[in-house]
Amino acid sequence: MELLRAIVFDAFWSAIPAVGFAMIFAVPPRMLKYCAIGGAFAHSFRMLQIHFGMPIEWATFITTTFVGLIFVYVSRRLLAPRPVFTVASIIPMIPGKFAFNTIIAVLSMNSGGVTEQLLQSSIENGLKTLFILFALCFGLAVPSLFIYRNRPIV
Repeated sequence: MELLRAIVFDAFWSAIPAVGFAMIFAVPPRMLKYCAIGGAFAHSFRMLQIHFGMPIEWATFITTTFVGLIFVYVSRRLLAPRPVFTVASIIPMIPGKFAFNTIIAVLSMNSGGVTEQLLQSSIENGLKTLFILFALCFGLAVPSLFIYRNRPIV
C-alpha cells in the first residue's frame, strides 16, 4: 500500500514539470494532457524499477525506450510529431540532484582543497549524471532506429 501511495505521489509531481516544459516548447493545448500522462508514467515507472533493485541508469534507459515506443503509436493516432510528447515526458527524469552534487563537490574542492571524499563524490555523481543523460538520449533514439529503419533517408 505504501508503494502505491508513493507511485501516485510521484506521478502527480512528475506530471507538473512535464506540462510546464511542454508549454515552454509551445505544445498545442490539446496535447498537454498526453505530455502530463507521459511524464507521470515515465517517472513512476522508473521509480518502480528502482524500488525493485534496478540501477537508476538502466531504469532510465528502459523507461525512456518504453515511453518512446508508446508515443510512436500515440503520435500516429493524434497526427503529431513524436518529440512533442517524448521530450516533455522525459524532462522529469533529468538528473538534477546528481548534477547539483557534482557541482557542489567541485566548488568545495576549489575553495577548501582537494580531499579524497570530495574527489570521490564529484566523480561518482558526475559519472552518474552522464550515464543518466546518455540513457535518456539513447532511450529516445532506440524506438526511431527500430521502427523507422526502412524509411529512406531523403
